[in-house]
Order: sequence, then C-alpha cells, then structure tokens
Amino acid sequence: MTYGGKYKESYYSQTNDITKSMEQIKSLSDIAKISDYSLVSTLACDPDATESGDDFSPRQVFSGHYVPVKPTTIENPVYVAHSRTFFDELAFDHRLVNDESFTKLFTGDLTHLPAPMRKLGWATGYALSIYGTEYNEQCPFRTGNGYGDGRAISVLEIDHNGQRWEMQLKGGGPTPYCRGGDGRAVLRSSVREFLAQEHMQALGVPTSRSLCLYMSSSEKVHRPWYVEDSQSFEPEIMVENPVAISTRVAPSFLRVGQLELFGRRARKQSHPEALKELEMIFLHVIEREYQEEIDDDLPLEKKVVLLATKFRERLATLVANWIRVGYCQGNFNSDNCALGGYTLDYGPFGYCEQFDPIFQPWTGGGRHFAFFNQPLAAGKNFDSFCSALVPLISQSPDALHELESIRSTFSNVVEEKMEIMWASKLGLDSFDADLYVELMQLMVKTKVDYTIFFRELSDIPNDISTLALSFYRNPSQELTEQWLIWFEKWKLAIAHKDESALRQALKRVNPKYTWREWLVVPAYEQAAKGDFSLIQELQTILTNPYEEQSEDVESKFYQRRPEQFMLAGGVSHYSCSS
Repeated sequence: MTYGGKYKESYYSQTNDITKSMEQIKSLSDIAKISDYSLVSTLACDPDATESGDDFSPRQVFSGHYVPVKPTTIENPVYVAHSRTFFDELAFDHRLVNDESFTKLFTGDLTHLPAPMRKLGWATGYALSIYGTEYNEQCPFRTGNGYGDGRAISVLEIDHNGQRWEMQLKGGGPTPYCRGGDGRAVLRSSVREFLAQEHMQALGVPTSRSLCLYMSSSEKVHRPWYVEDSQSFEPEIMVENPVAISTRVAPSFLRVGQLELFGRRARKQSHPEALKELEMIFLHVIEREYQEEIDDDLPLEKKVVLLATKFRERLATLVANWIRVGYCQGNFNSDNCALGGYTLDYGPFGYCEQFDPIFQPWTGGGRHFAFFNQPLAAGKNFDSFCSALVPLISQSPDALHELESIRSTFSNVVEEKMEIMWASKLGLDSFDADLYVELMQLMVKTKVDYTIFFRELSDIPNDISTLALSFYRNPSQELTEQWLIWFEKWKLAIAHKDESALRQALKRVNPKYTWREWLVVPAYEQAAKGDFSLIQELQTILTNPYEEQSEDVESKFYQRRPEQFMLAGGVSHYSCSS
C-alpha cells in the first residue's frame, strides 16, 4: 500500500531520472511522433457511427466499443492553468500552453492535427450500477444503450517512454450519450477537477491527472446553483457560467461500468457479437492496465481470475487511501470506478473537514456513498465487476468457483487495508481496535477537524493542548478527561519507538494541507472575472500537502472551516450540476 510522502519520494525520484533521459516535446509535431491510438485500433467501432464524427444528438448505440465523435471547440479560449509537475513528467515544454496549435487541440479543434494524429475523438458507452443494483433509468431510452460519455471526449493517446497516456477533454461538447445535454463543463467544476487531480497526485493517491485548463472568454451556459449566502440544500436559481475544457489524463479511462455494459449484453445475448465484444474489451483492460502483471500467454479463464485478484487489491488499497486523506467520492457508481484502480471523475467529491463518518458532499448521494461507507460501495462495484466477467468463464466451473471466492473475500481484503492504514496514521505497529474505536467516538463528540487533528498528533505532543487546534468546539470537562485517557493509551502504545523517526513517518502519512471548499470557491469566482492568481496559489499549496510552508500560507490555509460556511450551499454541499 502506498502512503503519502514515501510514495511521492520514490515516484518523483524515478520520474526525474526518466525525464532527464527523455527528449523534450516542444511542438504538436513532436506529440504526433509519440501518438498511438490503441483503443480505436484494437476495439470495435459502433457500426452506425458517422464517418465525419458529427454525432451530437442522443441515440441508442447497440454495439461496438466506441463512437468516433468530433469535439465542439469552445469560443475564444483563454489559458487558465496547466500542471507543471505533469508537464515535467511528460517532458512537455511549458511554453506549449501558449502555442496556438496546442491550444486548439486541447480546446476541441482537431482539424489541424498532423499525421498520424487523428482528426476525430471518441466517446464510449457504459452501464450503470448504483450500489450493486443495475439501472437503465438514466438512459433516455430505458435500455442502457444511450448511457456513456456525454461530454467527455478522448482525443489522443501517446506512448511515451514505455508509458501510455490517454488524453480526454472534459466539456468537449455533446456525444450520442449526452442525454440531451449541451456537452459543456463550466469553469467552476473544471477548476475543481483540475486542482483536485493535482492534489490527489501529490497526496500519493492513485488518480487521473490534470494536463491543462482553458476557459472561453465569451461562451456561457446556464446551470442551477445557489444564491449568495444560501443555506439551501438544493440550488435555487439558474446561474450563467463561463464554459471551460479541462484535459484529464490517465493510462486509460476504462471503468467497471464499461466492462459491465458488455457483460450485460453477453449475458442477454443482445446481438451475435456480444460475447466477442466482451472478450475484446476484457483483453484490452489487461493490455492497458495489467500488462506487466498478467501473462498474455495464459488461457482466458486464468486471465479472468488473475484480473479479479489484481483489481481487488488495487480497489481496496484505493479506498483505504481515500479515507486516509479525508476524500469522499460522493457518487461512487460503477461508471465512476476505474478498472486501473485510481480515482476518476471528480464531480460531487469533497474532503472531510469537520469529522463525520457519514460526511457526504453531494446532495444526491445518500449515506451509501458517505465517507466511511466507501469501502462498502467499492465492494458493490467489485460485485458488478465480477458479474460482468461471468459470461467469459460460464463453461468453466473451476474458474467460476475461483471468481466467486475472490468476490466474496473483497470485504476481508479491504478490512486488512483499512487496518494497515489506521495503524500507519496513528504510528502503531499493528491495528488496535479499542484505541481506534475510542478515538472515533471522541472525534465525533468533539467535532474535530480531520486533517488538523492527525497532523497535530504527528508532532507527538506532550499533552492534548495542541490537539485542541482541531476542535470546532470546546470539550466539556468530562470529554477532556476522556481525551486525556485516550492520549495516555496512545502514548504508551508508541513509547518504544524512536520519536524523531516516528514523527517523520507520521508526517508522511498525515498531510498538513487539504482541500477546503471555502478556500476553493473564491478561486473559481475570481477566475470567472479573468483573475487566475488564486488558482495558481492553491495549485502550489495543494501540490505540497505534506510540507511545512510559509507562515502566511499556514495562517490562511491551515485553518478550521469558519462557522458561516458550515451549512453554506455550494460549500458544505452541492448538486452535481456542472
């Protein structure tokens, strides 16, 4: 399991060594040389697709793995931000963000691309399961054949120094899966996703990555949102928003929901090629995400069992990391669950500030996707994943038995990961259930800031006075005494350890700086007026979450949420409108 600073040190050391040996990418022609479109070259195209890619209205897609589609360029694009860290990893020249041809590509204009780059993007369909229950209602046709990437269009794959990256425009215009939407993303959600991906990478949590972000200086759309100082649960008004396109990057954007779509079709024998298409995308998942772990020469049944084992490990590790850093996905459906085992689709996400095990930032999420319920939600997605594989091994009783065994033990694996994680956050040799339960009860009763508490604990204080920096209310005398008892138990449990080494280890696991929505809101509000300075400031802070920073940064960003934001619409909670 990877945790925080230790992951970062190892990762960036390797990345820096690789980057030094890489030839710098200075132009679109250089990008063309490393372009390599594995998905559209390997998988089946929708037979009803248009050659032009002008395919913008909702329709049913009955077969095929992808639909070629032309992105819709945003008007008058303006550069907002790019990931300096990721550009360095890719050996991209930072001046590219101001290059006209680069800007055109990543704001949706593919007409000028040099060969062998493709002048069409692609969108994919997927199925939806919510907490393990199959749904078709979100599909406008009630069949499941119209659900998929409604405004996310992949435009490029590169194979660079042995690593494949797929680049996808979020807000790139409508596709056949748009369900009547305009295919646009607003600046607010684009800024949030851009910064959140940067932050998660720096936290050492597997994630999709941010490449660049552009907004339109003239094109706007209307979305439901909150009035100023609102405490409403749901948005009250329609607000005009600048549109934006953020480019997110990952080894692939293959999801459980995608595998599930083809599993359902194979199970129902929806068309003659259904089982073949399931096998094709299954093998493509291995090629893209597990090539080094699953031997290509193995029989299909063995590959199914191995993939299930490997994905179980990655998914369990991921959700343990989410809870370690206070992240709540908010809407962890099967279509938001990446088969590569990393965080994907930053829509109604949030980070827990005042500790609450059932923290849920999304108004439509419910308790089943709440903060501490994420391991259970992951298990439901894993169930859907396993069900999708069954048609591939239906003739092999032994493989079916092995798959069921793997599925049924997901809860055991995730529990083990969680115990390792909690032991590391507390600096223990092994998980202590009593100490953990007592702590959780005290944190809830005292209304503790999740990040500040564990960071202050990482200094191994002599008493509980510094821990009080994380308390949203002053504890009663009785509660204070309970804290003292717990604190003495904890100090006794770590007494045998070298304090200096332990302090360093704890600070590699427990970040100092976290995402605080009330500090992000001003960033996207100022950006809408053309001022990107706060985005840049947040980018710097959030990409160094474990480090001690300046006194000015600490006074501003290492703070509990002010009272006026506790129930504020658009801060403490928000709809999925974006």
